[in-house]
Amino acid sequence: MSDITVKIIDKAREADIRIPNEPFSLYGRMIPRYDGEHWSYSTIELPPEQIGEMVFPDENYDFDAMEKEYIFVGAYAGDQCVGLAIYQHSWHKYLYLYDLKVNAEYRGHMVGRKLIEAGKKLAREEGYRGLYTIGQDNNLGACSFYIRCGFEIGGLDTRVYQGTSQEGKRDILFYLEAGGD
Repeated sequence: MSDITVKIIDKAREADIRIPNEPFSLYGRMIPRYDGEHWSYSTIELPPEQIGEMVFPDENYDFDAMEKEYIFVGAYAGDQCVGLAIYQHSWHKYLYLYDLKVNAEYRGHMVGRKLIEAGKKLAREEGYRGLYTIGQDNNLGACSFYIRCGFEIGGLDTRVYQGTSQEGKRDILFYLEAGGD
């Protein structure tokens, strides 16, 4: 893997915000627990015959329509955008990680972590306490990634998918303090 650089995507590189989504493995579930004061979690891994794959539809983001409310951060191998984090300004003290994606060939090579670190820096510069994001409980890979990056569970939405084709899933809210360097 070549060196990865991370930078804000501006108008000149707006096409980079439309990198395609790629499949990811669904191999387990994170189960959050709240004791009235603290969050904890356990995980369940699926048996091999139940492991599946999912890919989100491509979003076709519109740079001009989004640039005031969102900050686009790209991870580059040379001139190729191989990862994208989209941060959304928020009314409270946490910058929202709206989307995070890394090309399959670059997963496991610290690209996602570099995009999170860039988000922490942005949060500090913009006066936020840190970052927050949402992960579906059945996407154990993403949920575990957030925990490894230092995020903590801060909530659970058990009703968001009721009545939809995604029924049975829950959203876990993750928070990360930006701290100082």
